[in-house]
Amino acid sequence: MNKLRLLLTTLLALSLLAQEGSDVIRVTTRTVIAPTSVKDRDGNFLNNLDVKDFVLRDNGKLQDIRIDQTYVPVSLVLVIQRSASTEQVLPTVQKVGSLLEPLLIGERGEAAIVTFDHRIETIQDFTNDTAKFQKALTTLRPGSQTRAMSDAVLQAARMLKKRNPDHRRVIVLISETQESGSTARVKDALLEIELNNILVYSINMSRWVNKLMAKPDYPRPSPIPTSARPMPGPVPNTPTTQAQNSALGGTLGNVLPLVKEIFTAAKAVFVSNPQEVYTRYTGGSEYSFLNLRGFEQAVLKLGEELQNQYMISYSPNKQVQMDGGWHTIEVEARRPDVTVKTRTGYWLAATPN
Repeated sequence: MNKLRLLLTTLLALSLLAQEGSDVIRVTTRTVIAPTSVKDRDGNFLNNLDVKDFVLRDNGKLQDIRIDQTYVPVSLVLVIQRSASTEQVLPTVQKVGSLLEPLLIGERGEAAIVTFDHRIETIQDFTNDTAKFQKALTTLRPGSQTRAMSDAVLQAARMLKKRNPDHRRVIVLISETQESGSTARVKDALLEIELNNILVYSINMSRWVNKLMAKPDYPRPSPIPTSARPMPGPVPNTPTTQAQNSALGGTLGNVLPLVKEIFTAAKAVFVSNPQEVYTRYTGGSEYSFLNLRGFEQAVLKLGEELQNQYMISYSPNKQVQMDGGWHTIEVEARRPDVTVKTRTGYWLAATPN
């Protein structure tokens, strides 16, 4: 009888524990990460601050924060545009491997490479092997005219989603500022980035430089014979005089794409480009380059910023969790004359009462 009572008591205790465990499983607490950098009035990074030196508000409400004081390894995806217009600049981009290894990957970090034109290809999965990373970069070749940037960024975000959550998740986007041919919308990629605490940096390939450096198309013969084209006055109708009579010595066909680019760029002044959206809403930065030295400087600045970030994290309190939708993040440093940069916010599903 005593054995039976003991057995029943044990089963009841296990049942209660199971019920308590199921309740715990249903309660989910999201951790929000806000990588933050602080600069003084001279533009130098401040790296001697502590948790007591920061104030963070989520939707205007003060939050309890933590700062990881140790070095946080990086999981990074390098996303490279390799469409036809980048042919002249790809040899410069291929040198990024040697620059990224000491600055971004580190001893415990990892990096992968995704390239895009109309296709999205992972030419190197996550690795800490520098030789593999640099070898993959040597395979870069220009492709089609399409620039499916958002599709590539979405693919990179999904890859990072599966990595160690204790790592800093970073996308470095090396591309032009405009895209064409993406199936995914910018907000689709941004949502995936926001939900997985991913930081985006962009290194802008100048569209103007790419256009000017691009090899001109092989001139096709005109279907209209020379003798059928009218010429002014007594000028003889020959191929030479036809070329002299056309705009810019017969090179108008090579200039028209650049003229079209002017109007596209002017219109883009009033509409945020995808690069700007991804960097602004995650707390990253935009850099640009015109030559190899400019590219090296951009990568060095990017690495310096990553090395001087404060990894601020917090679990939104109950008052904030009831607010669904977009949450704004504001971080202040209790220091005079400083500039603070962090992500602007994140998306959160409302928690019912």
